[in-house]
Amino acid sequence: MATGLQGAQAEPKKSVTIVLFSGDLDKAIAAFVIATAAASMCMKVNIFFTFWGLNAIKKKSGLIKGQNWMQKMLNIVNYGHARKLALSKLNMMGMGPAMLKTMMSKKRVPSLDEFIKTASALGVGFYACEMSMTVMGLRKEDFIDECRDVIGAVSYISIARDSNVNLFI
Repeated sequence: MATGLQGAQAEPKKSVTIVLFSGDLDKAIAAFVIATAAASMCMKVNIFFTFWGLNAIKKKSGLIKGQNWMQKMLNIVNYGHARKLALSKLNMMGMGPAMLKTMMSKKRVPSLDEFIKTASALGVGFYACEMSMTVMGLRKEDFIDECRDVIGAVSYISIARDSNVNLFI
């Protein structure tokens, strides 16, 4: 006698795609909370970092990047990495992020750096936006090792079209 599972096709793995457009600390944390939660539920997760969201995965390194003066100026005023992101509200010249980080630590909520490492360990794919990088004069070497690849909009769409959940943060 055959069981009900014999011959049945395995259900495809559910997936989540997140576009991180914002370079705000609170929004980056939200993206990583969702990404790590989904990955811990055995979902395939990919994050596409574009424009200011690229700051979340930039290496902590020199300020002056770019091939021309406009790109260099943009990267000086937009200097950022995971430890330097501002809050979307109540930034208060940097006191807001410091207060939030302290409150998170006291409640044992991981830092953004810890979320990034956890997400990577759970297999979350990190992809930098090629067009944003080109405009800003950034290269793959400017990003943390967890960044799998640099992709364009067409590649992002081919990933997103097969996802069960698509989020824009």
